[in-house]
Amino acid sequence: MARSRMHFFAVGALLLMLVPALAACGGTTGAGGTTTKQVKVGLVTDTGGLNDKGFNSLANQGLQKAANELGIKADVLESHSSNDYVPNLTNFASKGYNLVVAVGFLMTSAVGQVSQTYPNVKFAIIDGLPTDASGNTVERSNVEGLLFKEQDAGALVGVLTGMLEKGNQTPLKSHVVGAVGGKKIPPVDHYIAGFQWGVAKEDPSAKVLVDYSDDFTDPTKCANKADTQIGQKADVVFQVAGGCGLGVLTEGGKKGVYTIGVDTDQKAVDQSVIASAVKRVDVATYDAIKSVKDGTFQSGAVYFDLKNDGVGYVPGNLNVPADVQTEINNVLSQIKSGAVTVPDTVK
Repeated sequence: MARSRMHFFAVGALLLMLVPALAACGGTTGAGGTTTKQVKVGLVTDTGGLNDKGFNSLANQGLQKAANELGIKADVLESHSSNDYVPNLTNFASKGYNLVVAVGFLMTSAVGQVSQTYPNVKFAIIDGLPTDASGNTVERSNVEGLLFKEQDAGALVGVLTGMLEKGNQTPLKSHVVGAVGGKKIPPVDHYIAGFQWGVAKEDPSAKVLVDYSDDFTDPTKCANKADTQIGQKADVVFQVAGGCGLGVLTEGGKKGVYTIGVDTDQKAVDQSVIASAVKRVDVATYDAIKSVKDGTFQSGAVYFDLKNDGVGYVPGNLNVPADVQTEINNVLSQIKSGAVTVPDTVK
């Protein structure tokens, strides 16, 4: 009997010693008492940073939601220049993160390079697909591209603008409007192309001025572009330039013209914001993370559009006339049904 007790206590002591060791492995206890390894996700912002009140901020919101709801480990690195892309992506990949999320089209080449070096790490890139050094799209079995039909969202705010220009319920009479893009890249041009189409659909006589700041971070550069367009009688200006574009919104407020925000609801930035063309980067980021956790990750392009509520339009600081809202709803339905296809190339 004494030997049995001693054997029992020895086994118990050994088990107690093993508990801290198991905990140190970073595992979590799942159903049936099984131990699972925590999913680690690293997010790399574009140069706009987390305070761009746009797509970088939205991506982080999706990451934080995943951390709260899915229990993943979430980390963020901000890129201050394009030289930071490869080092930041590599930082997470080299540490064995399960998923690395790259925020922005400008990281396509960096993702192409790092994903090839770390084939066992999964990557998701917002607004693009991986490319080689020559800019050619390449297939990577470990990379998912989260793509949006921004032209559909641009079309809705274009319809709003065109209706206001030709109506008699607002002070808009110039039949001149503007769009200020950041860099001339596909996601930016998709928005602008849709905007041009929507304006022309409702007010064929309207002229759409288009300029690019070649910048996504400095609000002064975009404010200057907006000021130039306002000087050419533009009475609505659509910003498609991330954090730089916030200067468009505030400049519109100073000059007494209407503005339109981008990516997320930006009506709080300035009273001049009458609407925002949105794309739900937070939802796309969350979905990509969940697919890794669930084991359903698929490489290649994943599209977000009006049909799956991946893009859209939200009203701002303007009481939209009923007839205008009716027309917006009609066009939205036509796009969703496939009766209308919005162009994605700037004229």
